Amino acid sequence: MKKIIFPVLLLSLLISSTPSLANEQQSYADKIGTKAINSLSNITTAFIEIPKSIINTTNNSNIVYGLLGGIFKGSVNTVGRILVGTVDLITFPIPTKPVAKPVHVWNNFETDTTYGDIFQLEE
Repeated sequence: MKKIIFPVLLLSLLISSTPSLANEQQSYADKIGTKAINSLSNITTAFIEIPKSIINTTNNSNIVYGLLGGIFKGSVNTVGRILVGTVDLITFPIPTKPVAKPVHVWNNFETDTTYGDIFQLEE
C-alpha cells in the first residue's frame, strides 16, 4: 500500500502543475509571436518613415527645412527600423521589449521615432 501512495501523490502533483506550465508557454508564445510580427511590420513598412519625417519636420519648422531635413531624418529612421526589425526577427525566440518607439511607424504618427535599449527582456 505504501508503495502505491507515493507514486500516486507524485503523479497528482505533476498533473496539478501542468496547467501552470501551459500558461507560461502560452504567454511565451504570445511574446515571441508579437515580436516576430512587429519585426516583420518594421521591415516591410520602414519606408513610411520618410513621409512621416517630412510631415513632422515641416509642421515643426518650414517647408524647405521640412523637405530637406525630413528626407534625411526619414532615411536614417528607415535604415534604423529595418535594422531593428531584422535583429528582432533573428532573435524572436528571445522575448525582449521593442527597441523602436513607437513600435509601428503608424502609431503616434506625429511623434518622431526614437530607439531604446537593445535586448531588454520582457517581464
